[in-house]
Amino acid sequence: MSPQAKELRVVLFGATGMIGSGVLQACLDDPAVSSVLSLSRSGSGRSHPKLQECLHSDFFNYDAIAGRLAGYNACLFALGVSSLGMSEADYSRVTYDLTLAAAEAMLKANPGSSFCYISGKSTDSTEKGSAMWARVKGRIENKLLGMDFHPAVMLRPGGIQPMKGFQSRTRWYRIFYMLMGPLMPLLVKFSPGAATTAERLGRAMLIAARGEAGKPILESLDINRLGAQA
Repeated sequence: MSPQAKELRVVLFGATGMIGSGVLQACLDDPAVSSVLSLSRSGSGRSHPKLQECLHSDFFNYDAIAGRLAGYNACLFALGVSSLGMSEADYSRVTYDLTLAAAEAMLKANPGSSFCYISGKSTDSTEKGSAMWARVKGRIENKLLGMDFHPAVMLRPGGIQPMKGFQSRTRWYRIFYMLMGPLMPLLVKFSPGAATTAERLGRAMLIAARGEAGKPILESLDINRLGAQA
């Protein structure tokens, strides 16, 4: 990290999840991150001088905690659900609507702040492709990129190697990583366009939040390149 790195005061969504736990660790490890406000339905179980936790149940409305959001200059959004078994309307509700509610609340509380969103490999920017989840993610990306964030950056990881010791609450994710876990380090090393680590993704998000990513959409190769710099 550069000695002149911009100080970040971070609002983090999703700190208890597979991706968010790595992002939280990156925030706590980065000396240029002065504070982290974690918004979640349950505590992360972490304790750190930088970290404050705000338990919040309604991720579609932030009126009750608007005062808690003020004073931050970066939002790292790592919430997400699988589209498996969901209709497009339901998936849009818990991804598009939920994400935009958070973005609007952040922008209202902190004009000029940055917003970094975890999207996914093969997200459809045209919003017209055959994959439902990719269309919805494309809608989210396009909407965020049109908002007045400085900057808004979309990160599109492929496979993600979790932090050591992390256990997903979702059964099929646990099964997947039990089977694929031994292969993930090899994918990260030999196929960086296909996979990354949760920690590397977190470091890339912080670089993007400072406005140093160089472009608004980061694919897996970009994530690995940036995440390896820190």
